[in-house]
Amino acid sequence: MTRARLFTAAGLMLAVILTAIAVVYTKYLTRLHFVQLQDLRAQRDAIDVEWNRLRLEEAALSTHGLVERKARHELGMFAPRAGDVLLIEERVHAQP
Repeated sequence: MTRARLFTAAGLMLAVILTAIAVVYTKYLTRLHFVQLQDLRAQRDAIDVEWNRLRLEEAALSTHGLVERKARHELGMFAPRAGDVLLIEERVHAQP
């Protein structure tokens, strides 16, 4: 075998080995990123559940009756009598 063929064969063998190592490393990275993706999806799902729970809680706490009851009992608020209401009208001035 000539020296050139020997170098060519060695170069090709080295290329095959390096390619195999690159394939294994790429597969490892793919699996690692897939696990991270699964973790992120689980976090997203948990956050969605919490968001829906908070929306339901907000809807329950913002009903008109509950707000009025809290205003009366906890804050001492009441609806004003007709004599306590003062109506202020805004006058629109004519432009020159």
